[in-house]
Amino acid sequence: MREDTAQELDSELEPAIRMEEEREVELQVEEDSEAGRETEIPPPQLAEPGTQGIIRGRDLFGYVGIEAVLDQMRRKTMKAGFEFNIMVVGQSGLGKSTLVNTLFKSKVSRKSCTPSYEEKISRTVHLKSVSHIIEEKGVKMRLTVIDTPGFGDQINNENCWDPIVKYINEQYEKYLTEELHITRKRRIPDTRVHCCVYFLPATGHRLRPIDVEFMKRLGKIVSIVPVIAKADTLTMDERLDFKQRIRQDLQASGIRVYPQKEYDEDVEDRIRNDKIRENIPFAVVGTDKEHQVNGNKVLGRKTKWGIIEVENVAHCEFANLRDLLVRSHLQDLKDVTHYIHYETYRVRRLNESNASVSGLSALPLENGITEKYEAQSQL
Repeated sequence: MREDTAQELDSELEPAIRMEEEREVELQVEEDSEAGRETEIPPPQLAEPGTQGIIRGRDLFGYVGIEAVLDQMRRKTMKAGFEFNIMVVGQSGLGKSTLVNTLFKSKVSRKSCTPSYEEKISRTVHLKSVSHIIEEKGVKMRLTVIDTPGFGDQINNENCWDPIVKYINEQYEKYLTEELHITRKRRIPDTRVHCCVYFLPATGHRLRPIDVEFMKRLGKIVSIVPVIAKADTLTMDERLDFKQRIRQDLQASGIRVYPQKEYDEDVEDRIRNDKIRENIPFAVVGTDKEHQVNGNKVLGRKTKWGIIEVENVAHCEFANLRDLLVRSHLQDLKDVTHYIHYETYRVRRLNESNASVSGLSALPLENGITEKYEAQSQL
């Protein structure tokens, strides 16, 4: 209320102040003319470049309430909730399920949701997704975790990434089909993969051929965030050397991982993302067990030599990964998925429809999908 009153007083006093200034200039001109001197009239105040036509708060006649638009958007978004789909990829035993549970501090992984789950090495890659509604301080988010059991576990892993590529493209196809309906839903269900967390074993050497081939193929259709799993098995010097070798391999192989430099929108984003790129791949440790450290409960792994605190940046980079995925770049991950990866897929499919009579031109322009189209959409 005090700020509003001050603004009203300023707006009321501004005309009087201007009249007083003009009167002082007139008096100065009269005095100078009587004394035979030339009057130096100050030049008019020019607006800053690029601000023409902008009415700022001090130029308004009163409080309008434009800032309340943010509150309106916040209320609507909180009612509708958020959607976030994250895929975890890596061979068995790297702690994928544990890390996902640690990220969201709840049992959201596939193993945690299956009471009679038994660890078995799958002969082929089978993708399984689990969805949850997570609520924190009134904000709801529908989290979907896509697991890839069987990836990299076989002796012959040739083309083991094909089911993953097929799954991601199928989600783009579903979204595109919903957009092409005559009667579209007010809110299209979003099952597209917004982020793929790729787990690298802490070998201390370089990227394996399967890692290079996987990230080469999927880096073009989904945002990939590489992490070093179970980083507590490496010393600090080994960890730094391993990260440096991985960054060299990524650059040499032309692999694009998130966040890409070409997606930086302004200087602020570039500075923030440069700090993230310096830490990639993140050396992480996951656990769902709490321990007492100096009278405080912390998430950590207990060893004979002490407790490795998961959320302590001096022990591992889990906190940096969580900030990237949830606190700072969650919406950006969704925007990159929609405006970059999905848009690329949509343009390619529509170009195929123009080039082929029996291709996407057969897309049904009514609700429902024919069996013929379902067979053609298996890319």
